Amino acid sequence: MNNTRNYLLALLSGLFLLTNAYSQASRWQQAVDYTMEVNLNTENHNFTGRQKLVYTNNSPDTLTRVFYHLYFNAFQPGSMMDVRSMTIADPDRRVMDRIARLSADEIGFLRPISLNQEGTPLDYVVEGTILEVALAKPVLPNSSTVLNMEFTGQVPVQIRRSGRHNKEGIDYSMAQWYPKISEYDEHGWHPNPYVAREFYGVWGSFDVKITIDPAYVVAASGIIQNPNEVGHGYESPGTKVKKQKKPITYHFKAENVHDFMWAADPDYVHKTVQVPDGPLMHYFYVEDSITTQTWPQLMAISPKMVGFMNRQFGPYAYPDFFVIQGGDGGMEYPMSTLIVGRGNLNGLVSVTMHEMFHSWYHGVLATDESRYPWMDEGFTTYAQALTKQYLYGTEKPLQRSYQRYLALVRSGKQEPLTTHADHYHTNIAYSVAAYSMGALVPYQLAYIMGQETFLQAFRDYYHTWKFRHPNPADFERIMEKHSHMVLDWFFLDWVGTTKHLDYAIARVEEKDGEVVVELSNKNQRPMPAELMVTYKDGHRERFYIPLRMMRGARQFTDSIKTTQLPDWPWTHPDYTVLIKAKLSDISKIELDPDQGTVDIDYANNSWVNRGTRNE
Repeated sequence: MNNTRNYLLALLSGLFLLTNAYSQASRWQQAVDYTMEVNLNTENHNFTGRQKLVYTNNSPDTLTRVFYHLYFNAFQPGSMMDVRSMTIADPDRRVMDRIARLSADEIGFLRPISLNQEGTPLDYVVEGTILEVALAKPVLPNSSTVLNMEFTGQVPVQIRRSGRHNKEGIDYSMAQWYPKISEYDEHGWHPNPYVAREFYGVWGSFDVKITIDPAYVVAASGIIQNPNEVGHGYESPGTKVKKQKKPITYHFKAENVHDFMWAADPDYVHKTVQVPDGPLMHYFYVEDSITTQTWPQLMAISPKMVGFMNRQFGPYAYPDFFVIQGGDGGMEYPMSTLIVGRGNLNGLVSVTMHEMFHSWYHGVLATDESRYPWMDEGFTTYAQALTKQYLYGTEKPLQRSYQRYLALVRSGKQEPLTTHADHYHTNIAYSVAAYSMGALVPYQLAYIMGQETFLQAFRDYYHTWKFRHPNPADFERIMEKHSHMVLDWFFLDWVGTTKHLDYAIARVEEKDGEVVVELSNKNQRPMPAELMVTYKDGHRERFYIPLRMMRGARQFTDSIKTTQLPDWPWTHPDYTVLIKAKLSDISKIELDPDQGTVDIDYANNSWVNRGTRNE
């Protein structure tokens, strides 16, 4: 009877695991195929375009309407971006009141001229940066439709990410420039108005033709299809390209991406570096007294840098990557980045590294950044820090993230990571949450799980969820699988609340031939505790205290003697450790000696023997 019962339990368990695995593996994604032709007039900065969009509905829902993003409409006085910048307590210095002061020939706009569904004209409404379209024919599950649009636009004076004539003189940074279909997922449509924060898009293919004055060199997030016609470093070696007087058309294609960016300037130089077992790196920049020194050095370090990125975090997913001077700082796009290029070498390497890492967490994983910006910006910041440690030997790669978090806590402006990216009360709260607190998610998990276990899990997360829009629960499950722990407590507190950790060594004394160490959780967050004892003869001993609700424990692989103590229930504010030693033999006792817990007060985490019984 017991054998039959055990068999049934095992069978049911196996069916549950199989069902769960299948449901994860079969998460549906919408798909898009863009074919676009755009003609830019470089005299008045206006452009016209045609777009054919094949939209495939892989969802179980019937769609009766669609939404497009018209991002350039944000760069007009009175727009949501303008008002937000004018009313938020700490506006972005790049924006401030600049939008409000734009004249008619300086604003940006993107306007549909005509729109049809397989030949049938459609009704639509433009509301700021969103185009709402009523379909003539519903799009049934597992079916496709074709949407054709003619549109016109004006490139704004460079304000934020996009525009003309940036502060370094680059003529055109063409990001968020075309009518882009909104994402539809298990939560429904995501027609978020553009107020300067994050992006979320549908994977698909882009076939884009850009017609422009022949004096211009065009760089884009796609593979050139007519290299021998356009030249400028695209053509095959030895090919002679005739100079033209009439406009020239660049033809690009990009596969399995969710956006398409391009830039243009008459003075771009185009150079390449091949990363062994990695992408062909393209560099577009304007040569001057600074860039002629720094960009060649950036190119020289790229193979080592990208090689480490591939090994440590999973292979880069595309054949090429484009580093393009433009924009207003650094901004990521599939297969490419726009960066300002006249800073010092360290800054140039750092921004290139950061923006390229977005190809992992923005381009390939593409979590909904508006809902979970920390899963892109934070993971990118973490990976960047470990890569800089590899290149430069920095000892505490996430120290700046910790310091920014601590400053935000002390300011009283902290908000939970569950806050929508557009709805933080201050820019500093958003920035620290997305970048610094986001980076401290993997940092703390590495402390909880062990560094090597975490990095293996982090790579598995990338491989498992690539091109599938993972959410926090998907990330959590990968971490639990590799650590053999229950980790919901960590995510609930760090992501969902503003609770802080403050562990302390409250008392140290010798009693009945043992050293008694009383630990205290002075605040609200629990974490597993690591107590390091350094003896006067120089050797060290570790006492490890898991949390009861972890249902597991970290395995240490170094040579330090480690004793695992009974679990610490989160309800208990105090915990006592007994050490079989004399107090006079101990030099120092430290709680979390490597500062992996993000404790808000490390000053009370250590005890030093100065000859007294209790300090």
